[in-house]
Amino acid sequence: MLPFTVNFKVSARTLTGALNAHNKAAVDWGWQGLIAYGCHSLVVVIDSNTAQTLQVLEKHKADVVKVKWARENYHHNIGSPYSLRLASADVNGKIIVWDVAAGVAQCEIQEHAKPIQDVQWLWNQDASRDLLLAIHPPNYIVLWNADTGTKLWKKSYADNILSFSFDPFDPSHLTLLTSEGIVFISDFSPAKPPSGPGKKVYISSPHSSPAHNKLAAATGAKKALNKVKILITQEKPSAEFITLNDCLQLAYLPSKRNHMLLLYPREILILDLEVNQTVGVIAIERTGVPFLQVIPCFQRDGLFCLHENGCITLRVRRSYNSIFTTSNEEPDPDPVQELTYDLRSQCDAIRVTKTVRPFSMVCCPVNENAAALVVSDGRVMIWELKSAVCNRSSRNSSSGVSPLYSPVSFCGIPVGVLQNKLPDLSLDNMIGQSAIAGEEHPEGPVLQEVHLRFLTGLLSGLPSPQFAIRMCPPLTTKNIKVYQPLLAVGTSNGSVLVYHLTSGLLHKELSVHSCEVKGIEWTSLTGFLSFATSTPNNMGLVRNELQLVDLPTGRSIAFRGERGNDESPIEMIKVSHLKQYLAVVFKDKPLELWDVRTCTILREMSKNFPAVTALEWSPSHNLKSLRKKQLATREAMARQTVVSDTELSVVESSVISLLQEAESKSELSQNISAREHFVFTDNDGQVYHLTVEGNSVKDSARIPPDGSMGSITCIAWKGDTLVLGDMDGNLNFWDLKGRVSRGIPTHRSWVRKIRFAPGKGNQKLIAMYSDGAEVWDTKEVQMVSSLRSGRNVTFRILDVDWCTSDKVILASDDGCIRVLEMSMKSTCFRMDEQELTEPVWCPYLLIPRASLALKAFLLHQPWNGQYSLDISHVDYPENEEIKNLLQEQLNSLSNDIKKLLLDPEFTLLQRCLLVSRLYGDESELHFWTVAAHYLHSSSPRSPAVGEAAPRDKVNNPLDICYDILCENAYFQKFQLERVNLQEVKRSTYDHTRKCTDQLLLLGQTDRAVQLLLETSADNQHYYCDSLKACLVTTVTSSGPSQSTIKLVATNMIANGKLAEGVQLLCLIDKAAVGHPRRCCADVLKRWVDHLCSPQVNQKSKALLVLLSLGCFSSVAETLHSMRYFDRAALFVEACLKYGVIQVTEDTDILHWKLISAIYADYARSLKNLGFKQGAVLFASKAGAAGSDLLKELESPKLERTEE
Repeated sequence: MLPFTVNFKVSARTLTGALNAHNKAAVDWGWQGLIAYGCHSLVVVIDSNTAQTLQVLEKHKADVVKVKWARENYHHNIGSPYSLRLASADVNGKIIVWDVAAGVAQCEIQEHAKPIQDVQWLWNQDASRDLLLAIHPPNYIVLWNADTGTKLWKKSYADNILSFSFDPFDPSHLTLLTSEGIVFISDFSPAKPPSGPGKKVYISSPHSSPAHNKLAAATGAKKALNKVKILITQEKPSAEFITLNDCLQLAYLPSKRNHMLLLYPREILILDLEVNQTVGVIAIERTGVPFLQVIPCFQRDGLFCLHENGCITLRVRRSYNSIFTTSNEEPDPDPVQELTYDLRSQCDAIRVTKTVRPFSMVCCPVNENAAALVVSDGRVMIWELKSAVCNRSSRNSSSGVSPLYSPVSFCGIPVGVLQNKLPDLSLDNMIGQSAIAGEEHPEGPVLQEVHLRFLTGLLSGLPSPQFAIRMCPPLTTKNIKVYQPLLAVGTSNGSVLVYHLTSGLLHKELSVHSCEVKGIEWTSLTGFLSFATSTPNNMGLVRNELQLVDLPTGRSIAFRGERGNDESPIEMIKVSHLKQYLAVVFKDKPLELWDVRTCTILREMSKNFPAVTALEWSPSHNLKSLRKKQLATREAMARQTVVSDTELSVVESSVISLLQEAESKSELSQNISAREHFVFTDNDGQVYHLTVEGNSVKDSARIPPDGSMGSITCIAWKGDTLVLGDMDGNLNFWDLKGRVSRGIPTHRSWVRKIRFAPGKGNQKLIAMYSDGAEVWDTKEVQMVSSLRSGRNVTFRILDVDWCTSDKVILASDDGCIRVLEMSMKSTCFRMDEQELTEPVWCPYLLIPRASLALKAFLLHQPWNGQYSLDISHVDYPENEEIKNLLQEQLNSLSNDIKKLLLDPEFTLLQRCLLVSRLYGDESELHFWTVAAHYLHSSSPRSPAVGEAAPRDKVNNPLDICYDILCENAYFQKFQLERVNLQEVKRSTYDHTRKCTDQLLLLGQTDRAVQLLLETSADNQHYYCDSLKACLVTTVTSSGPSQSTIKLVATNMIANGKLAEGVQLLCLIDKAAVGHPRRCCADVLKRWVDHLCSPQVNQKSKALLVLLSLGCFSSVAETLHSMRYFDRAALFVEACLKYGVIQVTEDTDILHWKLISAIYADYARSLKNLGFKQGAVLFASKAGAAGSDLLKELESPKLERTEE
């Protein structure tokens, strides 16, 4: 065993480069923490934390136009583990669903041969996670089962569909952006295609951006923003309006219900879909940079915007304190008319050129605190949001932007000032909730400004082709201690990139030349020669640059000194095997021979020296090997062991004997100063053999041309084999030892290059043609593998070389460099086999049992009474390799996260939330967010943190993105703010009527009466509205009037007039809407029953509703019935800690039975994971239900001790 370890294992991989225009929108950031993007026909997967390439998927035959990670909103267990599933779609209409970790295609889908416009995984069904909705041009939407590739249904529409967006609050609502307008579909279901053509609307948008003045300070100045009449209309707009063709993007806001944004180059419109009216406009001033893309956030009402200069900005909605009245007082005469989004931070722009422009942006879906920009040149820039706290006094009040408050809670629970927290964990941990109108913020929290502060990761691609590639000298026993597998890549802009092929990372970028690099030759493991030629002038002369580069220092010297201006272009350079001599071949100028060590010229050949078409140095190294060869040759000649071969022609045998004589002649003199030989061919195909020793160059032999070969283009020589390739695609194999020659016509046109593989006795050879490449075994003289452009691959090959003795390197015109096995098949690999320079946190790469065991290990700290991230202390009897992988994952966590996980004050609920973020587990994240909020606020006992619960309820409500799961009072305030905004925007009677209805439901009777009285006399509803106004003002709390109204309302509801009936009930405080708690809870409980029914099957949503109602024991029961044993056990633990479920064995038999059943089942599932210590822990908590399991778990220990 060697005392040192050197990593020179090179796995098959692809180095990717610039992207194609089709790849513009092909990028996605998954819940798994990985970013996937399309590069030509490849799909590249990178880690968002360390910006390392983890996988390159190759199977598409055309450019990739869309990639989408599968969602993670399901319960993960052994049956449905954490896995990396990705769908990618290409220009030819093919969709491939990948298992990314294994690098294999699970399923291929094809409908039409046109580019897929959009694709999305369905996420709302508990039953199926395999459904994929795709737009197949021009106008079809198709639902696929992505597991089997079967088509479930297909539906066509009248217009060309450009993209679609699902309503995050109601998955049956789907909106299509078409070339003509927008189509709203309200009956989307996985079971059957939508019924009708959908509701089609047109957008009429203004020519110029609206006046966008700053909101006046609190001076009660004139209205700040003009009313913008941007309406959604049913009629087609007239020609003078800009049609929807300008609309770049359509998306629902995930932060609040029924809001949608439309993106135009110079403005973003926020629409309220209840009234089909613009309620907010973000416009760019005339000198500003237009928008390219926008991503609305879920956790806060914010927008990540990408601009044409590559700058990413974050805009957050401004909150207005005390602007709207919340009681029936006189309303503010000048209420705010728009939702205003303030620019909170921006990152640096990139330098945009013809070839370099921003393509697309993606945002981290788990934490929403980072954005990645994909640039057309193949760069991926990852910007992370960092928060900086500033004092109230030091803040510049003249900026006109309201302050952002830091949140009260961390990981769902209010924390004390001194407690450990990670302020930048996620967007909702950076920005506190914006104050709902009419509420003053408490004095407590510190102000906090948010900045997109610095670039955390950068992944650069290869520059655009052409490429000249050369692998460094091979690994030998002598250089094993210092060897690094380095590949030099010469580029069209004159720089040389050196890649380390173990990691696939750029080792050095050297700016060596001023024009395109044509060839590279290594002179040692740490230095190389490269040459470049400028474009020829009208005389055909160029500037030749030949540089000698020292890699460790980056120093580069002009090898030929002052020579190089206005001369014939260099065709090739060849360094001898001992790295002593260099032959420089020109197009129309005699050969030059140089001494590499001293950079001096040995010989410039005379004018009448033949033109060189191909040249190769002999591998004869030193005298020792030469003598052996000499003896063998003499013996062979003496015994005359020449085999009779039908293919052996008289000419060829004489050629070989001449060549052998030449070698033996040159070896007669015993001077050991390294003497080397080279052969070259001229235009006629004549082979010359020359000897170089010191500064003498001797012409040793000439061999007449072979009649069967055309003009020779390249020569390769290794051991006793010499191979010649010609213009017509013939390969000629010469066995110098056996004096046999064989000509093989490959019928592949011009042989561009031939190279032998490294390694003693390895006689494999790669040949490059205009249309591909072949690997040959020269011993057997037969082809090993072949690659042909247009047939098995779409790219054209630019250069080839050997990477190791069994792997080849191909540079291609799609801007990629591939390291392939000798079979030259595609390059997907298993991600767990890859050598990475930095450790990557991605539990998805572990085997399913291990990733779930790791999760349990993190959740149930402390083990054996101590908080530790060292898994070796834990009784987990898996094999050592898996244990090491788990430890590697734990070690790759950031120090901040480790500190939190090891903090004894970090509560179980916070731990559950943090682990769900670490795992990117969507379903757990939503469950624990809602659970933490309601467990904390309904806790009878105050938890360890010294915060008063009642105050938290006011200051720390559940975020409005959880919609009806929020507290009633908070939800009503939000709705009121929304109605006030709608009211300002009123433009039609229908719009006013909707506002009136909402105001009545919210108990704002005075304002509702005012609106009812506005109805004009010629309106058909005039009489009805006037009567309603009278009714609203005269309703008293007297018994008879209440009972009459109740009777009328009941009749109305029974006869299908639901909205009107509910309004009447609201007037007398009998409806669930206006009446807090009790009625509301009854309605929601019925809804839970509906969600749990088999036809709806949305039990996970029902769980969240039960949590918001405080029905904690029902939640535990439902979790157990759904077999979510891990979540159920953790939830029961949390409930017991907070005292919301109190059980003892004698008081509450039912509760105790449920809890012990949950613990026992969880112990069994941990046993199945092989996590023994965890299983023992929960089996012992389960009491009688777990006693058998406990005995079973402890029995092997007894057996061991007896032995």
